[in-house]
Amino acid sequence: MSIPKLYGVSASRVLRSIWGIEETGIDYEHIPTHFSDDSKTPEYLAINPNGRVPALVDGDLTLFESMAINLYLARQYGGSLYPDNPGDEARATQWSVWGISEIEPLQMQIVVQKFFVPEEKRDASVVEAAAKGLERPLGVLDAHLAEATYLLGDQFTVADLNVAAVMLLLNMVKHDYSSHVNVQRWADACYARPALASARAKD
Repeated sequence: MSIPKLYGVSASRVLRSIWGIEETGIDYEHIPTHFSDDSKTPEYLAINPNGRVPALVDGDLTLFESMAINLYLARQYGGSLYPDNPGDEARATQWSVWGISEIEPLQMQIVVQKFFVPEEKRDASVVEAAAKGLERPLGVLDAHLAEATYLLGDQFTVADLNVAAVMLLLNMVKHDYSSHVNVQRWADACYARPALASARAKD
């Protein structure tokens, strides 16, 4: 019987799905695939026609998009990582979509300025505006976490995995959200998980 194949490298957004599959504890094949030349070959485009990473192949199923991959892995292999009722299942999807719609666009503005724009051309006002914009969604997250240890209650689930995985980039750009004490407490707990350390060790 074949094992799932996950394409990508940890030094990219693929870290989200490597973390996800590591949380399940299953055996899998990691196929290092860089987001430049590797992802544009005919062989890879047959798996992900977008020419991006990650991609997952599990038997007859092929998936792209890290949030979809993680939701599938949690449901198929994750046990308690995936909610056991329709309401929490919907909330896990809600928070996953929220992470890529409310946090990611703003944090990517900061990432682009700090890592992709030459220093002499960087626009500090873009970073400042994005950082200010992040205060609203971080406030929403902080208020929610004031009532619970994790997003769906007392237990780490795929909802936490997906949002925390998106927010890893905030740490990379050294965005300080420590004033949101509940977010900071929750993030510290998420980022201390052994599965994330294992994921980061992948090439």
